[in-house]
Amino acid sequence: MVLEEKQKESEEQQEENAATKIQAVFRGHQTRKSMSMKTNKQPAETEKEPTRAELEAEFRADDKELCSAATKIQASFRGHQARKEKEQAQKDQEQQDKEDIEKIDLTDPDLNKAATKIQASFRGHKVRATK
Repeated sequence: MVLEEKQKESEEQQEENAATKIQAVFRGHQTRKSMSMKTNKQPAETEKEPTRAELEAEFRADDKELCSAATKIQASFRGHQARKEKEQAQKDQEQQDKEDIEKIDLTDPDLNKAATKIQASFRGHKVRATK
């Protein structure tokens, strides 16, 4: 139990470090962009989006630490998304079950016969189990 807690704390610390690294890289990107805008005196509206080559030059694919950080954040987000989808599916199923129960016609004579048969079987089972 203690090992699991330490491992969880370690993973959380790694995720925090990964997020910090990505935030630092992004802030650097923003700062460089801001500096280039000041020197070029171009308004933000006229500046085009960076090209793929420019982004790849800024965020090197061979930076293992950055890639690892991004992977951890992506995995964490995918887990969050999967849990959210599972919770929604569970809520949908509960709602469907509730609607199905409401649709049962309690005045149906076949339903009463089936319920009586189930009750009789259970009572017989209960009597035999106590002997």
